[in-house]
Amino acid sequence: MGEGDTSGTVDFGYRRVAAAEKPLLVRRVFQSVSSRYDLMNDLMSGGIHRLWKAALIDRLTPRPGQVLADLAGGTGDIALRFIARAPGSRAIVCDASQAMVETGRDRAIDRGVLGDILWLVGDAEALPLATMSADACTIAFGLRNVTHIERALAEARRILKPGGRFLCLEFSHVALPLLDRAYALYSFAALPLLGQIVTGDRDAYQYLVESIRRFPAQEDLAGLMRAAGFEQVSFRNLSGGIAALHSGWRL
Repeated sequence: MGEGDTSGTVDFGYRRVAAAEKPLLVRRVFQSVSSRYDLMNDLMSGGIHRLWKAALIDRLTPRPGQVLADLAGGTGDIALRFIARAPGSRAIVCDASQAMVETGRDRAIDRGVLGDILWLVGDAEALPLATMSADACTIAFGLRNVTHIERALAEARRILKPGGRFLCLEFSHVALPLLDRAYALYSFAALPLLGQIVTGDRDAYQYLVESIRRFPAQEDLAGLMRAAGFEQVSFRNLSGGIAALHSGWRL
């Protein structure tokens, strides 16, 4: 398919849907769960997602004066951590869901963060950001929701300044067989039920589980990053591969 072509079908969990339909379906998922999104992250992971995000920030090593573009930035977790680590830095949160952006903006205001974060509604495959405008670009638990991963990666590279770094934190493929079986049982049996109880939307968390299983394995995602033009690509498994942190540079 050519750039901008929305023909054909793509994965939406275990379903195949028209490529043009997936963005709307994803927005509906996050519209439904936005008010309980952070609570569900804590419940699903036992709070471990906070350690994974801390690992991302540690790997990024924010510096004062830098500009971060956080894609699928949702409720602002990464952006808030970034500016707290590096006073004088700024963050741009870009998320396809208006509901998630509003939730994140309200959360930042409640914390007294006003001018340091710019909140945008936008598509990760066609970012409303200038070329070479960011020192760093991150996406946490959002890449599996885009329609075309390769286009989102190309956009992430486009907006980075030379010497800029891209980090992707995402649920991945468990590297330990026994842990993989236990995690699969927990995911398919418990997470949709928990989503039903907490958010009233079982289908959203059924999609979550299925989208994780459809997401490229660690080496495959590293290959897609290299194909998009990133250099010095590497990844590190977190919690036995339940999540993985991928890194690449625009040099």
